[in-house]
Amino acid sequence: MEVCSENHAMLCNFEVLSLLRDIQAGRGQKKPNKYQTNLATITYETIQCLEKSWPCARHTAQGVAAAMEALAPFGLTPAEKLQLINHHPSTAVEIQLMVEESEERLTEEQVEELLEVLATHLPQEKDEQDQDREEMDAKEGDS
Repeated sequence: MEVCSENHAMLCNFEVLSLLRDIQAGRGQKKPNKYQTNLATITYETIQCLEKSWPCARHTAQGVAAAMEALAPFGLTPAEKLQLINHHPSTAVEIQLMVEESEERLTEEQVEELLEVLATHLPQEKDEQDQDREEMDAKEGDS
């Protein structure tokens, strides 16, 4: 892989998964060069890992963009927003773990608003297909 222009940005797990799926499908990717001999294996393994991480696999580009816009008024750092998107907390305790000094920076009402924003813009519950996949993975792990 060649760096054409250096750009410092953080990607959420959904964006990484989308990029790797594009690479796997051959979209936007030139023929692998001699330095990319393990690219297919790394791409496959990473996709498998990210797909098992249900918040990431259930996100949509529109949902992530809307969530990022909705998180703007809370005064969170980019890294904190990224953690909230990637981990999709569902309790105030989880937010306290992800937002540095959250007790001083956020009121209880703001924490509840954060949880509502994430629940509104990002899928919150696993559907039956996700639960079936987890059960099958657990059975394979026991074998």
